[in-house]
Amino acid sequence: MRDDRERLLDIQEAIIKIEKYAVQGKQEFLANELIQGWILLQLQIIGEAARAMKRQTHEQYPDINWQDIIGFRNLLVHEYFRVDLEIVWTIVTQDLPSLKHKINTILQ
Repeated sequence: MRDDRERLLDIQEAIIKIEKYAVQGKQEFLANELIQGWILLQLQIIGEAARAMKRQTHEQYPDINWQDIIGFRNLLVHEYFRVDLEIVWTIVTQDLPSLKHKINTILQ
C-alpha cells in the first residue's frame, strides 16, 4: 500500500509531466488531442493521489484545496463530457504552479 509521501511524489511527477507539454502553449493544447489526453490523465492522477491520502494529511496542509482537486478528478473520470478545455488550461497555467510549489515544500 502506498503511503502519503509516495502520493505526494505522484502529484509532483504528474505536474512535471504536464509542464513538459504545456510549455507548447494554449493553442497547441487546444489543437492537439494527444496533448489534451495526456494532460487530462495527469490531472486525474493528481486527483486520485489526493483522494487516496489520509484525512490527517489534508488537515496538516490546509492551504492546499484538496476537495477541489478531488472534485475535479471526479469530473474528469465520471462526467468527462462536461470537461471544458479552457478551464483545464486555466488550471494548468494558474493553479498548478502554486500546487507544485506547495508540494515541493512539503516534500523537502
